[in-house]
Amino acid sequence: MKLRFSKMHGLGNDFVVIDAIRQRVDLTPDQVRFLADRHFGVGCDQLLVVERAQQPGVDFRYRIFNADGGEVEQCGNGARCFVRFVREQGLTDKREIRVETKSGVITLTAADDINVTVNMGVPVFEPARIPFQSDSDAFVQPLDVAGSAVPITAVSMGNPHAVQVVADVDRAPVGQQGPLIESHPRFPARVNAGFMQVVDAHHIRLRVYERGAGETLACGTGACAAVVAGIVRNLLESPVRVSTRGGELNIAWAGEGQPVLMTGPAVTVFEADIHLE
Repeated sequence: MKLRFSKMHGLGNDFVVIDAIRQRVDLTPDQVRFLADRHFGVGCDQLLVVERAQQPGVDFRYRIFNADGGEVEQCGNGARCFVRFVREQGLTDKREIRVETKSGVITLTAADDINVTVNMGVPVFEPARIPFQSDSDAFVQPLDVAGSAVPITAVSMGNPHAVQVVADVDRAPVGQQGPLIESHPRFPARVNAGFMQVVDAHHIRLRVYERGAGETLACGTGACAAVVAGIVRNLLESPVRVSTRGGELNIAWAGEGQPVLMTGPAVTVFEADIHLE
């Protein structure tokens, strides 16, 4: 199978993006893992597949696969790259695009030639919907991580997140705690582990150990989850600048029942063809 693809990134969170509208695409998990491999394939954190919409009133559908081959619900940085891809490829000339994802429909707006604003939807704190095994709906709950009680805020931004506050994000135990939190039994669908340092009420620093991908240079849904967690814990006020190792995102949230708006860049690195067995 010969595939045309684009290599893209949002703040260093990188993607292989494939047009499944103008070419036939039927990838196995092994092929996804091959494409994501940085030594033998193209290399990416996630693979995005652009498809025709399957419901009325929507422009496109897109599917998201982590580097381990598993399909996931949502990806904020990927959503921004999606907008740039469909516009650059001539699939649409709209600036505002409605897109189906596994977690529902999101609205994306091309703010300028580089930046894209994504309506990420309303955050979910109800444990059963995250999903998170808990008898409490408290915003801060202890999570047993290697014998230590780590205070976390569990929230879904279309995918599950566990956010903790740290004093210094550079010294945070991302490599040690990240895998333990990701596969914690209280998160039956696994979880993205966020480590947030509050600089001031409108600025945080963030690292995220992503489910199925490991630590990435940036995580769009992770940035949204961290800001929302900080606001409900009275640590932050909207809007918030989120500094990641790959760059900065701007997150705005008006509070309970309101959607989270994320603005940041999307960059095309190159386009190429690849042959898959």
